Amino acid sequence: MTNPRPKFQIFKLFKLILISLAAVTVALFTAASLRTLSLDVNVGLQLAAWEKARNISLVVDAQRRDELLANFKEAVRIPTVSFSETDLNTTALLQFDRLLRKAFPTVFSSPLVQHELVANYSHLFWVRGSQPDLAPYLLLAHIDVVPAALSDGWDAPPFSAEEIGDFIYGRGTIDDKSSLMGMLQALEYLLIKGYAPRRGLYISLGHDEEVSGFQGAASVMRLLKRRGVQLSFVLDEGLAVLDGVIPGLEGPAALIGVSEKGSATVKLSVSTVPGHSSMPPRETSIGILAAAIKRLEDNPMPRLFGQGPEGETFEHLAHKFSLPKKFIMSNLWLFSSLLGRMLERKADTNAFVRTTTAVTMFNAGVKVNVIPSAAEAYVNLRIHSAQTLQEVLHLIQSTVGDQRVSVELVYGFDPLPVSSSDEKSFGFQIIKKTILDLFPTVTVAPGICIGNTDSRHFKDLTNDIYRFAPLWFRPGDAQRFHGINERISKKNYEELIQFYFDLIQNCDTRQLPEPHSAAHEL
Repeated sequence: MTNPRPKFQIFKLFKLILISLAAVTVALFTAASLRTLSLDVNVGLQLAAWEKARNISLVVDAQRRDELLANFKEAVRIPTVSFSETDLNTTALLQFDRLLRKAFPTVFSSPLVQHELVANYSHLFWVRGSQPDLAPYLLLAHIDVVPAALSDGWDAPPFSAEEIGDFIYGRGTIDDKSSLMGMLQALEYLLIKGYAPRRGLYISLGHDEEVSGFQGAASVMRLLKRRGVQLSFVLDEGLAVLDGVIPGLEGPAALIGVSEKGSATVKLSVSTVPGHSSMPPRETSIGILAAAIKRLEDNPMPRLFGQGPEGETFEHLAHKFSLPKKFIMSNLWLFSSLLGRMLERKADTNAFVRTTTAVTMFNAGVKVNVIPSAAEAYVNLRIHSAQTLQEVLHLIQSTVGDQRVSVELVYGFDPLPVSSSDEKSFGFQIIKKTILDLFPTVTVAPGICIGNTDSRHFKDLTNDIYRFAPLWFRPGDAQRFHGINERISKKNYEELIQFYFDLIQNCDTRQLPEPHSAAHEL
């Protein structure tokens, strides 16, 4: 006779497992729901009692508006193009120097301001503070621009600063002459009003950022390092105010870059015996290299979403989404893998998920009937914060998987350290406060720059580097960056001036207030 007891015990165990799974599911859902309803990491210092630091107001009348726009347009008209590290328009750089001295006479004549040229064409300003115990900070911008030609399809000549509607068109209106002229215009107005900062500040204007900044920003950094300067924080260009750009987000978002992806340029090459095309071998140098490139494209770098600062971006924005996105983004501890899979489907969001791989050049062949002896390709990689340059090179080597293909690093560097963005982070919170004072309806969040800026040269002088300018980007505007029809509205340029005018005064805050409430942690 069969004993039914073992079957009963199996059934009982199975039932217990189901009940346990159900209980865990209910507990997880409850925890996730509570976090969704309560999470707002933006509250922090917004409701805290801030020390009053700003007391000078900026009033822009018609005459002043005409002057500031005329100065900005003149800056855009000067073609300060960097073609390569050895091919800079030095004539234009000297012309730009003369413009700065003419446009901002108080900055250049004030006894509070020390100015010096660095590497012939870059500018360094030191505005002395009245309280030397307060660590100084650095504002960065760059003079040079990338090439542009009317034949590329511009609606206005790229160095005309022509007005079309409410916009000024021209190369550099976004990157980066609006920030450069905006911060100097703000300082000019403050000095005219008799302002003297408590906290000292530097303003550095590099002349070769578009070709890596090795002459300009790097020279400024070495100069400050020799002088023993340690900075509270650095603020450079980078991210912006996004309005209608992030699908499903309620209202605009200002993203402050707290890191930059690393970068690498890798050369792949194959050498074989040349021959006549009438007697081809089974594999040619072109075929071998093409197969290696295909393997790289078919096997992207691992998905790393949530292991870098991009996770904080979505947590800060979560409360501005509707369900179910709000539920997912509020609970990345549970759904980071799911969200990563969603983001990797599109090229523009895939960049936040992993190290990206782009084949940008392929060279081979000299004649249609000759089997080439050599083929080479260049691959550009933007390295995720959770990886290192060496890890990426190892993955490329293993993915290529063919000893006939030489893998050579041309140039590269690791991702930049992640700067602080919590409630004790002086630089981040001062920038955030300045943004919210100017744009009260904006949601502020930390972000990551997928491109690189001059700020990376200053990582030895500070732990906190931020990348933000209050430029408003609406759908389609990101393509204007280094593209055609780069432009800025006259209103937005005035907002940049107001931003730096307020920021400089806000930085006189000695210390941050105690937070009103803390972010919820699971």
